Amino acid sequence: MTVTQMRTGPGPASPTDLAIDATGLVKHFGATRAVNGVDLQVPTGTVYGVLGPNGAGKTTTISMLATLLRPDAGSARIFGHDVVAESTTVRSLIGVTGQHASVDEDLTANQNLVLFARLLGKSRAASRARADELLHAFALEDAADRPLKEFSGGMRRRLDLAASLIDTPPLLFLDEPTTGLDPRTRSQMWETIRGLVRDGATVLLTTQYLDEADQLADRIAVIDHGLVIADGTADQLKQSVGSSTLQLTPADRADAAVVARTVEAVLGEPAALSPEASRVTATLHRPDLVPDVLITLREHDIAVEEIAVQKPSLDEVFLTLTGRADPGADHDNAEEAS
Repeated sequence: MTVTQMRTGPGPASPTDLAIDATGLVKHFGATRAVNGVDLQVPTGTVYGVLGPNGAGKTTTISMLATLLRPDAGSARIFGHDVVAESTTVRSLIGVTGQHASVDEDLTANQNLVLFARLLGKSRAASRARADELLHAFALEDAADRPLKEFSGGMRRRLDLAASLIDTPPLLFLDEPTTGLDPRTRSQMWETIRGLVRDGATVLLTTQYLDEADQLADRIAVIDHGLVIADGTADQLKQSVGSSTLQLTPADRADAAVVARTVEAVLGEPAALSPEASRVTATLHRPDLVPDVLITLREHDIAVEEIAVQKPSLDEVFLTLTGRADPGADHDNAEEAS
């Protein structure tokens, strides 16, 4: 499948409004071009989601933005500071939570956080106080003195995120922070991320969960084969791959054919009828016509049991743009090596 690069939404933001401004980032691993000219503009105070199959270049891109890898071409600025020429300054402005926990298995949760705080130059008293705050914030107080080898995967991810927040950086890179977590813990992490943004932080989030991007991200970039192939709000991306649909189910199944004809007459679109469910479905280009459909049905004394307007899902966006059913459906050794 050939993917055409697509951009949706308003034009470029002013550089002073951007937490991240990257142009043409390229990275090779041997003969493999893992990142092939990525452009990203992330406004301050937002959650920017990055979707893509495994091996698409997401982690490599984050590593370049976070000064962990040097770009082979292109440029990137964090709050106006060049990631290569001003790497020390950039590192003082960011926090990074990778796919694999950076905490020490043999230390307790409390010891890990105190250690990170001390490495960042905090005093013993300040380190202990910050560790206590974070353990409370991430609901890890009861496990504070347990070694990490006894932690569940969800507890480790929470502790890893807590460690990246010891200095509450203005920009936080979260690389698949909820992979492998149960739904309850994922929900807790979502609320934590929302709280960070409410407090003024900017978050760049890579994820394999399409619903996570839909829930959290103000804007979303889709990366495939090392290139940004789409960028926009969730609604803009959904609209770019298809129209909404209207679904109607009459209270009396015998009225289904009349409902279908009514929908076709009002919307000017063909209506599909599901014989099993007696559900009528039609493409909806003009949502303002839905009341007209209902008024016409009422005039014919037809009651509606169920009505729904459905937008295309991010799953459909992802499948249309990349030709894959979900972000985790593909693997690439170059990405894992990075």
